[in-house]
Amino acid sequence: MTNLSKLFNHLCGRIIILLAYLLLELIILIKKLESSCTAPIAKIKYLRTIEGKNPTIPYTKGMKARHVQCTVCLSEFNEGEKVRSLKCQHVFHRDCLDTWLKGYRATCPLCRIKVLPDDVVFNHGVLRNQQGSHVNGGERLPFFLSALHVGN
Repeated sequence: MTNLSKLFNHLCGRIIILLAYLLLELIILIKKLESSCTAPIAKIKYLRTIEGKNPTIPYTKGMKARHVQCTVCLSEFNEGEKVRSLKCQHVFHRDCLDTWLKGYRATCPLCRIKVLPDDVVFNHGVLRNQQGSHVNGGERLPFFLSALHVGN
C-alpha cells in the first residue's frame, strides 16, 4: 500500500509541475497577443499628438496676470517663450510639459485633468517598452523565469 501511495504522490507532483508550466506558457502567449494587437506610437507621432491637443503659443504680458511661473520648473515666464495652455487653464513651458507627458503621464501636472487620451499614452508606452526590452532575444518572460532562462 505504501508503494501505491508513493506513486500517487509522485504522479500528483508531476501533474502540478506540468500544469504550472502550461499556465506560464499561456501567460506568455497572452502577453505576445496583447503586444501584437496594439499599434505602437513613435515618439514623433506622440509629440504631434501633444501639439495637436495643446498647441504651443508665445507667452505674452497679458497672460502674466494669471500665470507668473511654470510650476514644473518653477521659472518665471519671459515674453515670447513657447508655452502650452491646457484646457484647465494651467500654463507651462512647452518643453517642461512635453517632458512631463513623455513620462507616461497624460495629465496636467497640477490638477491631474487628462491631457491626452489613455490609448495614445498606452500605445506610446508599448513602443518604449519594446525598444527597451531586448533581453532574452526580445522574448518576454516573467521576472522569476528570466533568471532561469539560458540564452542561446
